[in-house]
Order: sequence, then structure tokens, then C-alpha cells
Amino acid sequence: MIIGVPKEIKNHEYRIGLTPSGVKELVLNGHDVIVENNGGASIGFDNEHYVAAGAKIIDSAAKIFETADMIIKVKEPQPVECNMLRAGQILFTYLHLAPDPKQTALLAASGATCIAYETVTAAEGGLPLLAPMSEVAGRMSIQAGAHALEKAQGGLGALLGGVPGVAPAKVLIVGGGVVGTQAAHMAVGMGADVTILDRSLPRLRQLDTEFNGRLKTVYSSADAMDQLIVEADLVIGAVLIPGAAAPKLVTRKHIGMMKKGAVVVDVAIDQGGCFETSKATTHQDPTYVVDGIVHYCVANMPGGVARTSTMALTNATMPFAVKIANKGAKQALLDDKHLLAGLNVLGGKITYKPVADVLGYEYLAPEDAVASL
Repeated sequence: MIIGVPKEIKNHEYRIGLTPSGVKELVLNGHDVIVENNGGASIGFDNEHYVAAGAKIIDSAAKIFETADMIIKVKEPQPVECNMLRAGQILFTYLHLAPDPKQTALLAASGATCIAYETVTAAEGGLPLLAPMSEVAGRMSIQAGAHALEKAQGGLGALLGGVPGVAPAKVLIVGGGVVGTQAAHMAVGMGADVTILDRSLPRLRQLDTEFNGRLKTVYSSADAMDQLIVEADLVIGAVLIPGAAAPKLVTRKHIGMMKKGAVVVDVAIDQGGCFETSKATTHQDPTYVVDGIVHYCVANMPGGVARTSTMALTNATMPFAVKIANKGAKQALLDDKHLLAGLNVLGGKITYKPVADVLGYEYLAPEDAVASL
């Protein structure tokens, strides 16, 4: 199989779909890998590294899309990239289709087989290809939030950990999954006063044990949110419904109740955001203010630490990429129900139910779609 790795073109997106190590793995399995010129140069993966790993350097994304049997990317394809996809071609990347009707329509029109990292599952549970970026984003959310709290950035002027004689800032984390847990580790490590909201009592018990009393766990209810949001200096939105639009757990009313200069960081923005006042921003212009509250809603947060993110992502995606390349899409999907869960679009049909439901498409079960390949 010919595997193509184009350079990412989203605003301030420096990650790349494969590291040189990932390229070498595919080459050793008998496949050809083509990488766009200087695709990873900005994060220290130069053309020479890819050539040494067995890749061929291609000057243009158009040539890669024209030649490759499978495209491996990081972020969802932009319209110009969607228009270069062709029927039967495999696209393996993050998609986040539920809040993006335009991309969904373009992918359906392309006829490509589109497998989304964020909905691939694992035998032990969880989302193994989303997890590494969730870990990065969770940790970054505190870093970004702490910066936004600085007065020069429009924030309240509060230091997360406080100082002797001055209380630490209060951090409220909405959601106790991978993002929330990693955010809590960073916030606790910086000395903040941390509270996690979640609706799963078993998960709250796990967090209580994991942090050994260094944070507060609260069952998520409307009343709890009303009480805690008023006191919070920094709120992290860390909720996820796999493949579907994020629920708006923090309303415009809640934002109006917060202290002026407080900060909200919406890590769920890729799935539409979990704050009612959220809108996607970029690393170039990461924040805006609503009712005196600073909003940080960068849609590709891990792109800010692109080298770390690329390495972590390739570690997770590589076994699946090798499986697809070795067996072909049809057999790989039929043989692995967890990879099959990642199939979102095939031959113009929407094969992931939450996406079909929210965007009004007819749903075709993925196993039925694959049978037609």
C-alpha cells in the first residue's frame, strides 16, 4: 500500500501524521510511504529523518492525495483537502464530525473510507487514539488557564498556587475522564484548590483514592454547578460523549454568575464545546471575553506542543495503521470491531450513529457498509 502523509494546514498546526519511527515501521511491513516536503521540519523531524526511515519526499499535498491509497493525518481535513480525496481512498485521522456539517458533507461526497481516531475503541474500554491527545490537552488546559488568569492577558490576576498568606486559586474541573484527571494532576501540582465534578460515583471514588484527598470530588448536579461556578477562578470543560456533540453543561447564565476576570478553558471545543458561550479559537488568537470572563477555546490545543503530541499520537495510531495497510481497509475493519467503531463515513454513507443523528443523515451500520466494499 502507498501511505501518504501531507503537511497539516490548519492554523498553527505543526503536528504531522507520522514520525520517522512510524514511517520505518510501515516500510518494514512492506509499504511505501510518501511525506510532504518539510511536513515535520518545524518540530525537528526533517526531510532527512524521513528519508533515512525509508520515506520518499513529495513536493505537494496534491500529489500525495493523488498517489496514496491511505492518507494519515492529524487534524480533520480542510475543505481543500476534502476535495482532493477520491472514492475508495482511506483517510485515517481525527474527524470530529458532529459539530461540522460542512466537512461531513464533503467527506460523504468524496466516496472515501474515513476512519476517525476519536471513535476507535479498545478491548479494555476507552478511546485509545483519543487518549494521548486528551492527556496532552488536559495538562495544557491548566497551563493555558494559568496564563490567561494573568492580568496582562485579561484575567483576574490570580496565581494558581497562591503564596504563603494568600489562598490559592480555585479550579473547577467539569468531567473526571482522561482530560479532567490530567488537568487535576497539573492543577494539584501547582498548588491550586481543585474540585472535580462528575456524574459517576465509581469514578469519583477512584479519583478520591488516586489523589489521596488532595482535591475535592463532587457529584455533578445543577445545584452543585450553581454553587461552585460562583467561586471558581478557573473552570476546565472536560466532558465527552464519544463522537457526538458535547453537552452544554455551563450555560450563559452560569458565565454571568462568575467573578469578572475568571477564566474558562473548553477542552471539548472539538466536539462543539461544553460551555454555551464557547466558539472555536486558534493558537494565533486563543481567547475572547464574554461577560467579563476570559474564554480559551483553541480547537487544536495539543498542536501547541506539537513534537510531544506527534510522538504520543504515532505511538497510539501505529498498530492500527499497520493493520489497515497489511490487510486492506475491508479485512482490517471486519477483523477488528474496535477499529470498525472508528468508521464514520464510507462510500457516501454515514456509519457512526451519533453523527448521523445530530446532522440528520440516514445511518448505515458500519458492518453493512464494509460488506459492500
